[in-house]
Amino acid sequence: MKGKILAGVAIAAIVIQFIPYGKNHTNPPIISEPKWDSPHTKELFDNACANCHSHQTTYPWYTHIAPISWLIQRDVDEGREHFNVSAWGVQKKNEGEDGAKEVREGEMPPWFYLPTHPEARLTDGEKQELINGLEKTFGKEEAEEK
Repeated sequence: MKGKILAGVAIAAIVIQFIPYGKNHTNPPIISEPKWDSPHTKELFDNACANCHSHQTTYPWYTHIAPISWLIQRDVDEGREHFNVSAWGVQKKNEGEDGAKEVREGEMPPWFYLPTHPEARLTDGEKQELINGLEKTFGKEEAEEK
């Protein structure tokens, strides 16, 4: 019985590799970018955020393996939908003013992203510099200004 279960799992693992979702790793063209407050803010953003919030996603080898490819594609699609610096001013929904809040509250970058992306691990100082730069570039969330 145990052998049949293992064989079934192995067959399923092979079959899901043929599902195309998450396998297209071409980035759309960059349409427009925001006017960054400084090159340093852009550098910090590129290191910690751009993989999911721009059209400059880098796809490591493991992004070709399902179901990991599905999870990553979903994260990139969702990240670009909410906040995409490569379609700035063109994309209808672009929640840039939430960026600083998300970083401040530890929501971004997500914890599960950091083990495979050491460049996204920011020191406390870099994190504060990114928050300040995001606020200068995109503004503060309205609730914080009241």
